[in-house]
Amino acid sequence: MAQSITAMRPRISVSLSMALALLMLTIVAILVLVVPFWPGFDPVKQNLLFAQELPFKSGTHPLGTDALGRDMLSRLSMATRVSLLVAGGAVAISAMIGLTFGLLAGWLRGPVDAVLMALGNIQLSIPVVLLLIVLVAVFGSHPLLLVVLLGVTNWVGYGRIVRSQVVSLREREFITAVSTAGGSGWWTMRKHLLPNVIPSVLVLAAFDVGVIITIESSLSFIGLGIQPPTPSLGLMISEGQRYLQTNGTLTVFPALAIFLLIGGIQFASQALTSRPSRA
Repeated sequence: MAQSITAMRPRISVSLSMALALLMLTIVAILVLVVPFWPGFDPVKQNLLFAQELPFKSGTHPLGTDALGRDMLSRLSMATRVSLLVAGGAVAISAMIGLTFGLLAGWLRGPVDAVLMALGNIQLSIPVVLLLIVLVAVFGSHPLLLVVLLGVTNWVGYGRIVRSQVVSLREREFITAVSTAGGSGWWTMRKHLLPNVIPSVLVLAAFDVGVIITIESSLSFIGLGIQPPTPSLGLMISEGQRYLQTNGTLTVFPALAIFLLIGGIQFASQALTSRPSRA
């Protein structure tokens, strides 16, 4: 009896994580995909006559308005979409760089491995947020440039994981057989090593989406991320904190959107990677 209860606990945990993930991501999906079709959707239109309208007071502005009379529901929808696009693009760039460097370092070893891993260690020695603040201050904060900077400064984790797996896989019998049969290094990496390291990269990417969203929101909060008039969750929190005593929802709603977005992704990742084996 005790053994059966113990065996059920991982399944209950996975089911709970998946249920929470579905709930959170469903709310995010409605916010991103359905709200743009809401009548009167306009995240940048200002109307000072309706400034700081409280939520749930009218059908025109279900979540109220900000200090400039802009519709909060529209701004939340656009800001969440911006965060997803920035995070998705940055993670794709990080994964591609880390995957390429990791494969080359793990397969070629020697000087190539030493140079690439030394480059990664140097980057790790510099705080990412501080490095991004400097780079954004120098090059500007255009959304596309921000995606590139976030991607280029976050590849080391992918590179290390891929390299360690490739070092282990290159000693396996099936890799040795391919090399003995005359398979080139490029063929081996593309056809045999890459499919084996992709799952680990995807798991790390799911985690990194939340990290990138947090970093992007932090940069926007201090004015170095997404610039007005494009709405950003971090910028909305920064603007709303001035009115905490009179209208706290200006800060609570964007903070809740960040929580649902990151939490949903993390719960989904946990559920998908923690499935108990049927054996």
